This record gives sequence, C-alpha cells and structure tokens, in this order.
Amino acid sequence: MPGSVSSISPWLDMRLSPLDETLATLEAQTHRRCIKTHLALDGLAYFDELKYVVVGRDPRDVFMSLVNHYGGHTAQFFEAMNGLPGRIGDPFPEYDGDIHKLWKNWITRGWFEWESDGYPYWSHLHHAKTWWEFRHLPNIHLIHYSDLRSDLEGQMRALAAYLDIEVPEERWPSVVHECQFETVKTNPEKVLDPMIDIMFKGGSDTFLYKATNGRWKDILSVEELALYRQAMESTLPADCAAWLESGGAYE
Repeated sequence: MPGSVSSISPWLDMRLSPLDETLATLEAQTHRRCIKTHLALDGLAYFDELKYVVVGRDPRDVFMSLVNHYGGHTAQFFEAMNGLPGRIGDPFPEYDGDIHKLWKNWITRGWFEWESDGYPYWSHLHHAKTWWEFRHLPNIHLIHYSDLRSDLEGQMRALAAYLDIEVPEERWPSVVHECQFETVKTNPEKVLDPMIDIMFKGGSDTFLYKATNGRWKDILSVEELALYRQAMESTLPADCAAWLESGGAYE
C-alpha cells in the first residue's frame, strides 16, 4: 500500500484535516481500512464488527515524549490549531520551556471536567482506564510500548494473528525490519506525511526522537513522582496501573 501513514491510516479526530476530506480518503480506499484515533473508549463509537488495537505506555515516558512534541511544534502549528473554525475551549497554549511546570499541570490538571490529568493535551490515564475496563472483549487488543521495543517480532506476530493477517514466513524478517524504529528514523519519508515539516521544527528528526524509556528518572524529583503516584492510585485500578508501567501479559 503506497503512501504515508497519515494517508493510509487517517487520524479521524484531528480537526486540522477537514472531516469531509478525511472521510473521502477513507471512502476511496479499497484495502482493509485502519483508522487512527486518540480517543478514549467512552468518546468513540464502538462496533462489534470492528477490531480495536490500543497501545499503552508508562505515563512518565509518555510525558517525556510529549515534552519533545510540545516543544517542537512550530508557530504555524499553533496558529492552525487555535484558528480552527468553531474551536471549542481556550486556545492551545505554547510551551514556555519549564518542564517542571508542565509536569505539574500534566499530572494534576485536566482540560475537561471528566479528566484529572493531561493538560494541555488529553488524559493519558483516563484513556488507558476506559480501554482497560473492556480488555476482555474479543475485539479489543492491548499492546504495550515496552513490549514492542523488547520483542517487536513477537508483538507483530501476535497482532497479525489477532487481525487474521497471514504473512508468509519468508517475509517476516523484512516486515519486522521495516517496522523497527531505527529503520523508520533513517527513512522517514516512507511513513511520514510531508506536513510533518510544517508541524514540527526539524520535521521528522523532531517527531521521531529517541524511542527510549526511563528518561524521566533524571528529570522528575521525589516530590514530582509523589504527584504521579497519587494520580495513578486515584484514577486507575491497581492491575491497570501495573500493566501501564511495565507491560507484559494481562488478564
């Protein structure tokens, strides 16, 4: 399937792309469709006949990735976000460079009344909780970022089995190679939309950053981690919190 990730798998709830254009792109596709979303399950239409794939990650690692994204946005991106016709709510604020201020807001403040974290984006914890609660359904499949990094082939094989996709055995090495972060980082034009250069300073080099975990250990203080623990305990059931931090098999 030729084309960038955003053309093959459009982000349906991203309003920078007019909805009618996104829907027309989907309607014109003849291959099995894959739609990207950042919505929690309670904000997304659910259909028994669809299959849902949900990626989880340690919230502290999500935050470090978010810092890179937030600080890497261009002025054009903020203008586009805040100039959307019919925009609801306050303008999307620019990052002032204070990572500790951002952490406190992100882990203790929500943008919406039903969220207690995530500002100025959406709640990572609420999102994870809504999908976790329905993980028993046969058409919801959870994958953890750490497992993708430690055993990409194993996770890809499990995903292919879940989606009923048959991959010839001789093709697996090349398929896995093409999906490795290091391969994508070297050849971003294969998967990223040219618009990435407008959205991020440095384009793909900023968007595809490090793909590592644990960088928060050198940044967040004991007091800041206490806020994190409080947010986790007040929002997530213990088994969900444990899986979100470590990944691995879940029940």
